[in-house]
Amino acid sequence: MGANELSAMLWRERELLELLIFKLEEEHLLLESGKSRWLQHATREVEQVLNLVREATLSRSVQVAAVANEWRTDAEATLRELVLHAPAGPWGEILNAHLKAMSTLTAQIKELRDVNENFLRVAARSAQESVVSSTAETKTYNAQGATGTTGNRATMMDQNL
Repeated sequence: MGANELSAMLWRERELLELLIFKLEEEHLLLESGKSRWLQHATREVEQVLNLVREATLSRSVQVAAVANEWRTDAEATLRELVLHAPAGPWGEILNAHLKAMSTLTAQIKELRDVNENFLRVAARSAQESVVSSTAETKTYNAQGATGTTGNRATMMDQNL
C-alpha cells in the first residue's frame, strides 16, 4: 500500500461524489416537475450512493494512515496534512489536486442538498395549507338537501308564527 493506491482510492471517491451530484440533480428535477411518483426511488438511490461514499471515506482514512506511516508522519493525519508532509516529488501536487477537486464536489453536493431540502419544505408547507383550506371549507348537506352548515348550530324560533 502506498501513494499510488491512495490516489486510486481518491479517484474512486471523486467518481462517487460526482455520481451523488447526478443523483441529487435527478431528485431536484423530479421535485421541480412535480413527479412525486418517482421521488422515493430517487431518494433511495441518493441514500445508496451516500453509503458507498461513506465506505470509500473509511477506506481512504485507512489508506491515508498507511501512507502517513510510510512518510513518517502522524498516523492520524488528514489528507490535507498529508499533502503538507508529502516528500519531494509529484505526490504533494497530486494529492492537493484530489483535495481541491473533492472540496469543490462537496460544496456542490451541499448546495444541491440545501436546494432540494428547501424545495421539500415549501412543498410540504403548501400541501399542509391545501389540506387545511380544503377541510375548513367542507360543507355538509342540511335537512333540505342543500349544502350548508351542520345542524349543530343553535337557532331561535318565533313561537308567534
